[in-house]
Amino acid sequence: MKARLGWVVAAAVLAVAAWLAWQNSAKDALPEGIASGNGRIEATEIDIAALSGGRIAEIRAEEGQFVQKGDVLVQMDLLQLSAQKRQAEAQWRRARIGVQTAQSLVTQARAQHKAAEATVEQARAAADAAASRLTRSEGLARTNVVSQQVLDDARAAGRETQAGLASAQASLAATEAAISSAEAQVIDAEAAVDAAAAAIEAVDVLIDDATLRSPRDGRVQYRIAQEGEIVAAGGRILNLVDLEDVYMTFFLPTSQAGRVEVGAEARLVMDTAPDFAVPARISYVADVAQFTPKTVETAEEREKLMFRVRAQLDPELLRKYSDYVKTGLPGMAYLRVDPDVEWPENLSNLVP
Repeated sequence: MKARLGWVVAAAVLAVAAWLAWQNSAKDALPEGIASGNGRIEATEIDIAALSGGRIAEIRAEEGQFVQKGDVLVQMDLLQLSAQKRQAEAQWRRARIGVQTAQSLVTQARAQHKAAEATVEQARAAADAAASRLTRSEGLARTNVVSQQVLDDARAAGRETQAGLASAQASLAATEAAISSAEAQVIDAEAAVDAAAAAIEAVDVLIDDATLRSPRDGRVQYRIAQEGEIVAAGGRILNLVDLEDVYMTFFLPTSQAGRVEVGAEARLVMDTAPDFAVPARISYVADVAQFTPKTVETAEEREKLMFRVRAQLDPELLRKYSDYVKTGLPGMAYLRVDPDVEWPENLSNLVP
C-alpha cells in the first residue's frame, strides 16, 4: 500500500514538473513575426600606433581606463626631433641673413648703375665737345688759320672721347647685369627661407604626431607595447574600444532575413542580464548569404542560406552604461519582421 502511494506521489510530482516546464516554454515561445539569433557584443576597435619609429617615452592610459577624444595617451621620445627642429631653425636664420645680404647687393648694384649712368653722360658730353672742336679745327685748317698739329690733336681727342663713351656704356651694361644677378640672389635666398620654414613645419608636425591622442571617446582595451620600447613606424601601442559604436552580429535564415529592414527595432537580451532587454536598431543586413550549399534546389536547401545582420545599440544608452559595456558578452537578438506584432512580455522589460 505504501509503495503504491509512493508511486502515485511520484507521478503527481512529475506531472506538476512537466506542466511547469510546458508553462515556461510557452511563456518563452516567440510569436509569429519575431525572429531571433544568438551573437556576441562587438565594438569598433581602434589601434593607437606611432606614425614614425622611435622610443616610447610615456604611456598615460591604463588598461580599462575611459578616455575622451583628444586625451593624450602616449608620448613618444622627442630628443631627436627636438635636435632636428633646432637645426632647421638655424638654417632658417641663416637663410634670412642671406636675404638681407642679397638685398644689400641689389642696393649696391643699383648705386653702381646710377654712377655708371653719370659716367656715360660725362663721356657723352666730352665726346660731343671733342666733335665740335674737331669740326671747328677742320674749318680753320682749310683757311690755314690753325696748324696741322692742332687738327691732329682735335682728331685724337675726338677718338679718345668716343672710346671713353664706349667704355662708360659697357660699364653701365655691366651694372645692369649686376642688378639682375643680385635680384636673382634675393629670390634664391627667399626660397631658402621658405624651404627652412617648411622644414620647421615638417618637424613640428612630427613632434605633434609623436604625441598620440585619442581619436574619439572610448576605453583602453589593452596595451601592446610598454614604456621604453622602440617601435617601428606604424607600430601599435594601445588598443581602444569605441563605446559609441557597439553592436551585436547574428545570422538569420533566408525566410526571415528577407523581411528585415535597416532601421527596424530590435531587442538584445544578454546572458549576464536575462531579465532586461536592451533596445537596438538594425544597422546592417548582408546582401550576400554567408553559408551557401553546393547546390540549392529544394526549399530545405535554400533555408540553409544564412544572412549576417547587425543590431546597433543606442549611443545615448551606451554613454549611460559605459561602465558595463564589455565586448564578447553572449546574448540573443530579437527583431520584429512584422511591425504589427507586439513585443512579448519577456522582451518588454527594457533597460531603464
